[in-house]
Amino acid sequence: MGLKREANLTDADAVYAAIIDAHADLSEAESLALNARLLLLLANHIGDAGVVLQALAAARQSMAKSI
Repeated sequence: MGLKREANLTDADAVYAAIIDAHADLSEAESLALNARLLLLLANHIGDAGVVLQALAAARQSMAKSI
């Protein structure tokens, strides 16, 4: 199974809002720690190292485009 790149969330706006809300009142360090914990939880849930590595590469590549 490869990385799904097309929209796949039933309510992406609500998920985005929940992610933003989870960061409310956190320091920058706490926010970074939350992101790291979320990333590790989701990587574990995915359970396929190849897919996680594809996602990391895609995220990193998108950062280069935004700079």
